[in-house]
Amino acid sequence: MPDLLSVLTSLAWPLAIALAWLAGEFGQRWTGLPRISFYGLVGFALGSAQIGVLPAADLGPVALLANIAFGLVLFELGNRINLRWLVNNPWIGVAGLVESSLTFVLVYLVAIAFGAAQITALLMAALSMATSPATVVRVINEQKSSGQMTERVLHLSAQNCVLAVFAFNAIIGIWLFRTQDAVSEAVWQSLVMLAASIVAGAVFGLLVPALLRAIGNAQQDTTVAFALAVILLVSMCDVGGLSPVVAALAFGLTVRSRRVTFTQTQRNFGALGEVLIVLLFVYAASTLDWRLVTAGGVMAVVVVLVRLLAKTAGVAAFSHLSGVTWRKGALTGLGLAPLAVFVILMLEHARYAGLKVVDDLHAMAAVAMLLEVFGPIIIQRALIWAHEAPESHHAA
Repeated sequence: MPDLLSVLTSLAWPLAIALAWLAGEFGQRWTGLPRISFYGLVGFALGSAQIGVLPAADLGPVALLANIAFGLVLFELGNRINLRWLVNNPWIGVAGLVESSLTFVLVYLVAIAFGAAQITALLMAALSMATSPATVVRVINEQKSSGQMTERVLHLSAQNCVLAVFAFNAIIGIWLFRTQDAVSEAVWQSLVMLAASIVAGAVFGLLVPALLRAIGNAQQDTTVAFALAVILLVSMCDVGGLSPVVAALAFGLTVRSRRVTFTQTQRNFGALGEVLIVLLFVYAASTLDWRLVTAGGVMAVVVVLVRLLAKTAGVAAFSHLSGVTWRKGALTGLGLAPLAVFVILMLEHARYAGLKVVDDLHAMAAVAMLLEVFGPIIIQRALIWAHEAPESHHAA
């Protein structure tokens, strides 16, 4: 007979996922708030540094499943990106560049003002540029929202992720080289990594639809084929030192260009995706330590507010040029608030790569926790205020 402790330990993750799912269902029914906010709260409470039900984060199978879940979301996001629209309306892309650059500068200045080391401030600024696609896609699907703001938030979150990955890797490179030629060398390496990740995703995007056509399955349910391909792509990127974020986005984008699109029933990758999304948000929040969250609390609140201001102002400034009202432009910027899952997974990857500098990012743990809970609520409210969520009367 196995002892009770070992049985409970082996059941920790299944029980946590089931508990988070129940919290999400009842929480959404009682409050109208997004389910993923409740997944995050449960994950954080059960984390090894809090109640201690879940084991400390490591490179085990749960971490791999979380990365695969993130890859599936990014593939779906890429599959919804319309490059032709961005070419025809370049002001959307310009607004994204401005808001992410403004975010970088303001968060860097805040971090320096709070006494952070330069490298810490730079990494915080780079991570703050991003918008978490896991939260954006999940809330948009849950709300069944559609319209100008919805599409802009999707496109800008994809752009923000690519910019953040590039900036984060370039800054890490500069910190590692620490020589006269550090900047050019690090930027070049980051660009090469970005390009290689895009190529890897594009190759998958060409091969998988071709394979589906060869076996006569291109017009049928392709969920399993794409899910398996994302699993393989994410795993290869992890091994090869490429960015699974950028590769999965490129994969989805290329598949769209090959005229293979998701049907409505395949959103979130069906039941498989639903379960993995719960696991992703529980895992991400469980890696946070309440001591780090409280240590970086005040600075985190300022960073969250400054980041919201930068993104809202940056997008709103180009509202009329890009063809929408000031109000819808400001709400689009507000919809870019989610950040948590992206930041947590990026930091976990950097930590496992042996980069000790990420251990100093206490405030980002607090930022991640704040936006793990409030990020989904902010984008949900923005979609409702923009009148793009047909089920808003349930959530109001």
